[in-house]
Amino acid sequence: MNFMSEKCDDFSRLLASKNPVPGGGGASAYVGALGIALGSMVGNLTLGNKKYQNVEPDIKVLLKKSEDLRIKLTEFVEEDAKVFEPLSKAYGLPQTTEEEKKNKAFILENELKNACEVPVKIMECCCEAIDLLEEYSIKGTRIAISDVGVGAAFCKSALLGASLNVFINTKLMKNLQRKNDFNIMAQDMLDKYIEKADSIYKKVEVSLRGEVNG
Repeated sequence: MNFMSEKCDDFSRLLASKNPVPGGGGASAYVGALGIALGSMVGNLTLGNKKYQNVEPDIKVLLKKSEDLRIKLTEFVEEDAKVFEPLSKAYGLPQTTEEEKKNKAFILENELKNACEVPVKIMECCCEAIDLLEEYSIKGTRIAISDVGVGAAFCKSALLGASLNVFINTKLMKNLQRKNDFNIMAQDMLDKYIEKADSIYKKVEVSLRGEVNG
């Protein structure tokens, strides 16, 4: 099933079911795609506005990068489901004999690695999206600045959600070097980009509250 061909209501219904996919990783990718899509909306509203003529070339570049990220993130909804299926099967492999135990351990370790790679890529896309949203917050039209804040909040949530899908898989890894590599990679992104997303959101919030109060 191509989850992204479904209506939003159908996707959320599938997410609510007992089926293992789509799950938190796919949902995180989808939320990230929505977050950067909001940035694109701000960009498109900025184009053609005489007030922002001086930044129009920059906005066009931002829009191209944003669309590329949106497409990637929607594709990761599907990719996350694909890597979970073989991992799920690996958990169910027999381990009665020593040979079966070794075989299961080998296959499980490999599938855990594969299952980590997609959420790491989702995290990387969310980090890129947050960088773009920061630029939208500076150069985008003020009439839609709230949407930049919403986009930052979405991408932060997607980043956090994807990180949990990394950590749940590394927790079971026997290869300590690989485990540490994935954990450090994920934590580095969290340390830098959660703060950046919060900063974008706060600046938007302050600007809006200031306008309302003023």
